[in-house]
This record gives sequence, C-alpha cells and structure tokens, in this order.
Amino acid sequence: MIGKHVLVWGMARSGVAAAKLLNDAGAYVRINDLKTAEALGDSMAPLKAEGIEWRLGEPVENCLDGMDMMVISPGIPAEQPAVALARSKGIEVIGEVELAYRLGRGHVVAVTGTNGKTTTTTLLGEIFKNAGRISYVVGNIGDPYSAYASQMKDDDMVVCELSSFQLETVDTFRPEISLILNLTEDHLNRHHTMENYAAVKERVFMNQRGDDCVVLNYDDPITRGMAAHVKCRVVWFSRTQVPPEGAFVKDGLIMFGRSDAPTPVCKVEDVYIPGPHNLENALAATAAAICAGVPAPVVRHTLRTFHGVEHRIETVRVLDGVKYINDSKGTNPDSTVKAVETMKEPTVIILGGSEKNSDFGKMCEVIRRNPITYAVLIGKTGERIGEALKAHGFTAFEYAGYDFEQAIRISRAHAVTGGNVLLSPACASFDMFSDYEARGREFKRIVNELKEA
Repeated sequence: MIGKHVLVWGMARSGVAAAKLLNDAGAYVRINDLKTAEALGDSMAPLKAEGIEWRLGEPVENCLDGMDMMVISPGIPAEQPAVALARSKGIEVIGEVELAYRLGRGHVVAVTGTNGKTTTTTLLGEIFKNAGRISYVVGNIGDPYSAYASQMKDDDMVVCELSSFQLETVDTFRPEISLILNLTEDHLNRHHTMENYAAVKERVFMNQRGDDCVVLNYDDPITRGMAAHVKCRVVWFSRTQVPPEGAFVKDGLIMFGRSDAPTPVCKVEDVYIPGPHNLENALAATAAAICAGVPAPVVRHTLRTFHGVEHRIETVRVLDGVKYINDSKGTNPDSTVKAVETMKEPTVIILGGSEKNSDFGKMCEVIRRNPITYAVLIGKTGERIGEALKAHGFTAFEYAGYDFEQAIRISRAHAVTGGNVLLSPACASFDMFSDYEARGREFKRIVNELKEA
C-alpha cells in the first residue's frame, strides 16, 4: 500500500480502523463522511495524530480526485451512485474486510449466515484459545478486522464474522474455512430478493479451492443447495439428520466424521448454551474446529464451559420472580422465533424497531402457539407487527410507541411470577438506537434500575 492514494468513505468503527491501517502501511489516506468532525466526536480520536487528509461534512463525489482505491463502510450499499462513479474513474472499490485480509496474516475462518453468527464466531474463538492458538475474533461481531490486521502472525487464527453487507465488497478474500449457518429472510430492504441475498452470502466461499473447507447446514435447503457451487471440500452439520461427512447428533451425542465411522465429541446435554438453535451453532463450530485441527477433547471442554454472548438470550435479572431476558440481537423474525421457542414459561415479549421489509407471518404463528402471554410493540414497525399478530389470532398486545422505558413498564405489569420478560425485537434498532448493542445495554440499564415491588 506504500504510496497508494486511498479514500476511506464512512467513519464508523470499521472506517476509522481501515484509515489507521492504511496510514500505518504507508498509503496516502483521505477520509470522508457526510457528518462533520464535531458530529463524529470522540470516535475520530485515533486518527487525530495521523497524517491523514480529513474531508468531512462534504459529498464523497467531491473527494475522488487523485484516488487509486476507495474503501467503503459496510453500511454503504455497493449500488450507491458514488460507487459506480468511482469505478468509472478507474478507482478500485473494496470493503474494510477485503483491505484487512490483504494486509493481514494468519489462518482465516469466516462465519456467515442469517442467525447464529456471533455465537458461533465467539465459540470458535474460545475453542482456538483453549487449543493454545493465538486467535483474533473480528468483523461484524464488533471489533473491525483492520484493527488487528497489522498484529497478526502466520500461525494465528482469525475468526471473522461476516454480514452480507461486508461480503458485497470482498474480492480476493479466501478463508481456509468458511461457514454458512443458515439462510432466512433478512435485509431485503437492501438485497431486494432472497436470491440476491443468497448470492451475496455465497461470496464467502467464491475463492476457496482444493484443501479449503466450507461448512454448510445440511438441514437448511438453501445452504444444502449451495454445495453445487463449491469448489473445495464440503463438510456438513445437522441437528436432525446424518450427513455424509460432518458434525451431527446420534444417540444423544455430538459426533464428527464420516457417517459410517464418526467419532464422539460431546454429550448433547453437556452443551452449556441452551436451545436447539445453539445446538446447531455448537455443531457448526465443532465441524469447523476439527477441520482446523483442534482435538475433540478441546472442543468438548469448550462446549461444556462456553456461556454464550451478550445480547443473545442473555438473562439480565430476576425481579419479583420474573426473569428479564435480553435478546436484542434478535434483529429478524427468524432469530426471534428461535428465542421464543426457547421459552418454556409464560412470557411477555417486546417486539419492533426499524423497517427491513420482513415478513412477520411465521413469527406471529409461532408466538400464537408458544407460551407468549402478551406482546408490547415499539418503534417504526410496531403497528405492522400488531396487524400481523391480529391476522394470526393473537390480540393480547399494546403499543408503546418510541418510549422504551414505557415498554418495559408495561411488560412488567403483564408478567407473572415464574415467567419471563423477553426483549427480542425481530427488527433492527436504528429508529430508536445506534445499534442492537445500544438497545440491549439500555434494556439492561432500565431493568437493573427497577425496584422490587
């Protein structure tokens, strides 16, 4: 990158990390965001001492002159006119993940899918750590890949969670092991069709060849069909069937290997994180870890001791006999379905958020059939979810608008001793919060400040 002129467009966490990585690599760096430096605030502190050209608060189209490359934020769709304009000027356009991959080192394991990415990514990081490997857990999980790329050594493990947004802008990216956990309706406001969404997800393995490995969900018809497009080894995971090769359940055990000669890894009942969806995450991580050379006893120990991740079916507090559960990471209907199916007690659920053009029909049917006693609806999609609930015969709900504290107060009023209050919105958070983490933290703050009755 020495001497290369690079524009970094978008100053969220990944953009700041990309700009610093480029500067350290000897590039001439220009940064741009429609927000001013004042509006961006403290997030820009890591770049203040660097020799970087700041072009903030102006249109990106004004910043393309003399650039060789443009690195764009995952939040910027690849179909943006400014992207096409840059390409028409001969400027290479990539994303932050592609940049970090080019400048980083190590053995890369890439995790994508609609649901379960963060849990599986974090679990894999723990497995590699317990195996004595230096590992970096990066990407969509919160820590930008670029923040650590310069530190990585050849033998390190890099476990990268990838969203569809990040996959839009990879080019040479080639993980040694990739995982696609599942595929259900999500982000159709950006990708428009499920076919487009699936095609973007397949970019995770598009450069894999030979001894590389892709781990696919045998139980998901869409991911199962992706095997036809793979040019490397396919290893499966399945909760309900016995695939030709991979991780699966048999006689109450997680097994790994060929179907005719598998090796026991762990008792299903010993997996610490609860729910059938987490069993699937454990199976996927098992397959990837063993393909990476981790011994089965290390995998077994980690499955027994891993406690899960923040904002995913996370118990916050028990108050007056009611358990409050933070599932803010439930940002699409299928993710919320998995959380609802984990509930065994009477549960009040908080639903709603920003619009992603999701179909709430299946979710509402699952709510009607499971122990959900009341729903509190918030945000931009609240009324649309209410209409969907009514259409499926569930009428025990009310609107709290954009008042999050009121939503929690209403939920508390309808909860019963021995039951739950579950935040699993089925929507993104951007109508009320900066991201799902901010929403989850605010839920925890409010709940922890509630006084006993």
